[in-house]
Amino acid sequence: MMMDKRYLINIAADSILEVLQKRRIIEREQLLQEHPELAKHVAAFVTLELNHSLRGCIGSLIARRSLLDDVVANAKAAAFDDPRFLPLSQAEFDAATFSIEVSLLSEPRELHYESIDDLYARIRPNIDGVILKQGTHQATYLPQVWEQLPQHELFFASLCQKAQLQQNCLENYPEIYTYEVEKITK
Repeated sequence: MMMDKRYLINIAADSILEVLQKRRIIEREQLLQEHPELAKHVAAFVTLELNHSLRGCIGSLIARRSLLDDVVANAKAAAFDDPRFLPLSQAEFDAATFSIEVSLLSEPRELHYESIDDLYARIRPNIDGVILKQGTHQATYLPQVWEQLPQHELFFASLCQKAQLQQNCLENYPEIYTYEVEKITK
């Protein structure tokens, strides 16, 4: 049985509130005592939505710090440092339609493929998150993005653009890595 990890949503929310209210809320030592798994190195993404639209999304692809530190840092970054959005306001945070999602990532694995069709056959929509790398360009989509871009062609054209490459960048055989997520919502 999977452990209930909804407390991660509270940690993310408290991290954002610490900035909005300019006060310390998170009791780090108490959290680590109550949830020892927070000390493990885990990569996490924090996704914010307002009115069912993306309002911020920042995360780590590789586990380089504790889960607690990763969730705190990425929640604050998603709320205040996502370059696609203005910093989150208290009114937005308080809105009934504001939501937070935490995604815990498995370690990315390189996917070797022979052709674009072979790549499409190996990718599992709604299961695989995808990292695309070419030269100094890189982008990722969490598995949840398949809900908005369910066709391989649209998904990868958009991912190529996100990496600041041409929509047809798969023709140049970029490196592809996949990962899975454990999605936590309230």
